[in-house]
Amino acid sequence: MISKILIANRGEIALRVLRACKELGIATVAVHSTADADAMHVRLADESVCIGPPPSRDSYLNIHQIVAACEITGADAVHPGYGFLSENAKFADILDAHGITFIGPTADHIRIMGDKITAKETAKSLGIPVVPGSAGEVKPENALAIAREIGFPVLIKATAGGGGRGMKVARNEDDLSEAVSTARSEALAAFGNDAVYMEKYLGKPRHIEIQVVGDGEGNAIHLGERDCSLQRRHQKVWEEANSPALNVEQRMKIGEVCAAAMRKLKYRGAGTIEFLYENGEFYFIEMNTRLQVEHPITEAITGIDLVHEQIRVASGAGLSVTQDEVVFSGHAIECRINAEDPRTFVPSPGTITHFHAPGGLGVRVDSGAYQGYRIPPYYDSLIGKLIVHGRTRVECMMRLRRVLDEFVIDGIKTTLPLFQDLINNQDIANGDYDIHWLEHYLAQPSE
Repeated sequence: MISKILIANRGEIALRVLRACKELGIATVAVHSTADADAMHVRLADESVCIGPPPSRDSYLNIHQIVAACEITGADAVHPGYGFLSENAKFADILDAHGITFIGPTADHIRIMGDKITAKETAKSLGIPVVPGSAGEVKPENALAIAREIGFPVLIKATAGGGGRGMKVARNEDDLSEAVSTARSEALAAFGNDAVYMEKYLGKPRHIEIQVVGDGEGNAIHLGERDCSLQRRHQKVWEEANSPALNVEQRMKIGEVCAAAMRKLKYRGAGTIEFLYENGEFYFIEMNTRLQVEHPITEAITGIDLVHEQIRVASGAGLSVTQDEVVFSGHAIECRINAEDPRTFVPSPGTITHFHAPGGLGVRVDSGAYQGYRIPPYYDSLIGKLIVHGRTRVECMMRLRRVLDEFVIDGIKTTLPLFQDLINNQDIANGDYDIHWLEHYLAQPSE
């Protein structure tokens, strides 16, 4: 078994992993930049190591410093959380070369799913439905022919991309040349790779993702779906499990398709297969080979601790449950609370002067924030996640309304007022929204 885990991350996810380690009796090492010396996960870890100055490239993305921290502390495993090095195949390879367990999938699987073209081809070969699109890289000289074959509108996407960068829509032939050129430029600037591919652009889809876990030996299960359609600039804001758009039959059918694919792939650890869903059809868009920000809502409806499962699998202990032992119960919603202006979304770093987290039955707050904590300006603006669970979606929504009124974060601007608006919106109450809904809502003049 693993005896000591170094948590190669910061913020709420570092604290989340630390809690799981403590419950399993595993010693913990926190790494931090100089800006995060007073972070909660640093305070609570058994040991901590400063790995550099605030810029991520000099600390949380510095592989050599993290490996050195493992050697200094005797950590025999690394949990990467999400973001940073969590989907870096080179990092996984280097840890393996040093005899350190990477708590995640194999480097080969990270590479396969990290390239969007290869991921799509792999998904198709595994029986996962895909969006109609190009068979490979799209270049200026072949873009028009491919677009005509797919049919307009089309979406140009970076092969190494994510978060909406290197992504452009061409609604007709006149738009295509500029869309391809702009997407390639953005991709090169963001990822150091200007390769792009093309997919059919769906008008009003929902974003549905399936949580899977595999043991690397050919056993894999699914833990249902999450609806992540409420997004701003391709960044998720509000997530639900289960999706208001799916029935039990649809849920179990696509879940089994994904689980079967992971068995064929012999996938190891937690992963999320993401789809666009429209008119009853699922279309694969990507697979994230790591823990997702929104994993707590899956834990709420299944009672299964995903970090525990990651550590079990990495230890060689296998999965704790079989598919027929997975029981879905109730409904859960997660709101991402960011240190941002709720209308303009301009970051709002600074000192939290008052902090009061809500509580009660079915309420969970994943956050490393506390009164007096200074949110640094160098990283993602996520303060924490508010997760509520109820027996039904209606009960869950009522509970969310209550806890949003209880949540107090003073001294900085946050997105709490946005969620207080959304909880009272009729479309949200009805579960009637798609991936464009929030952008349209935010574009309306504020009253």
